[in-house]
Amino acid sequence: MKKTLLIASALIGATVAMVACQKYENTDVKAQKLVLPAQLANYKTEYPAHFLQEITQITTVTDASGNMKIDTVQGNAQNPKITNAGATLGRVLFYDRALSINNSVACASCHLQANAFSDNVAHSKGFAGSITPRNSMAIVNVGINNNLFWDSRAQSVPELVSQPILNHIEMGMENTEDLINKLKKIAYYAPLFEAAFGTGPITSEKIADGMSQFLTSIKSTNSKFDQGVASNFANFSNLELTGKNIFMSDRAQCVQCHAGVNFSAPDNNPMIFNGGSGPIIDPGFPGGGGGYGSPEVRGTANIGLDLIYADQGKSNGKFKIPSLRNIALTAPYMHDGRFTTLAQVINHYSQDIKPHTSLDDKFVGKNGLNFTDAEKKALVAFLNTLTDHSMVGDAKFSNPFVVQN
Repeated sequence: MKKTLLIASALIGATVAMVACQKYENTDVKAQKLVLPAQLANYKTEYPAHFLQEITQITTVTDASGNMKIDTVQGNAQNPKITNAGATLGRVLFYDRALSINNSVACASCHLQANAFSDNVAHSKGFAGSITPRNSMAIVNVGINNNLFWDSRAQSVPELVSQPILNHIEMGMENTEDLINKLKKIAYYAPLFEAAFGTGPITSEKIADGMSQFLTSIKSTNSKFDQGVASNFANFSNLELTGKNIFMSDRAQCVQCHAGVNFSAPDNNPMIFNGGSGPIIDPGFPGGGGGYGSPEVRGTANIGLDLIYADQGKSNGKFKIPSLRNIALTAPYMHDGRFTTLAQVINHYSQDIKPHTSLDDKFVGKNGLNFTDAEKKALVAFLNTLTDHSMVGDAKFSNPFVVQN
């Protein structure tokens, strides 16, 4: 009797799975047409000099003139080799709704170029209308980041791109084999994969590689801040300069977490850079001050959002310290999208830090940094200088599909 029940349960489960699969495959969505330029765009651009002075955690090479450059010829696990054909394939994959189980959402559905490849809602909508538990992080200079996602669970860009496709809320593909078989049936993918990787079958590695090349090519390096580096920020207003000085100050300590030219957590190197003024030891390493916690939670911090966290993040309320580049475009803020403006974020640091037991060291014993209204305005003005308008308007990063009625 027990054996009969087990067989019956298995048959019922298989039937439900088949019905669910049919439901998703037959979802009625608008047709899309792929339109690519006749000549491939150039995705093999280098980081500018003021980035290269600080980038030490990824492979670099020196050219014949002695200039240091990012190694996009050999590539590595974190910064893959970039080719124009490979990044073009990645662009198509990134924007293609066919990568979801029911053709309803793409990676780009939750990472909008106009919002610096973040979402403009607190929680994004997945393939079946379910809502993601966390805010979609911006995609910004991922080639010089590590410990990706809010809980820092991914260690490389190829690892980053694969997870949302197989997520049961986000895109819903049940396994990579189903995805490969689906792409094989789409006419435009065979020539794209061949151009990127030569002859041979479509594989999960090639899918991840192509998408990684595209994401790594999305560089945010031309903000007002970047334009001001060479002139000691002569292009800044007095308010922006005041905000910069507060941001870099020992009192505010913003730069201890949002460090270096990428304004992000120094995830992969014992040396971090204090706002361009020189190297300091990362306190997350043994012998440091402890600011980023132990190595297993590198690049994360508990900033006192709650006394009791419904979402524990990496552990004990520690979440990824994101890059602040393009921060003015990426609202709402924090892992749960609780703040809708930069002013609200600064108010949190000013006067609303909760005394959690795992609170980051720099905030212990404080309920906030007590910024004046003038200081708050100056900080917002400075953060606005980190917006790279050229990146969010660059056609080579845009949607190559045209929706047809």
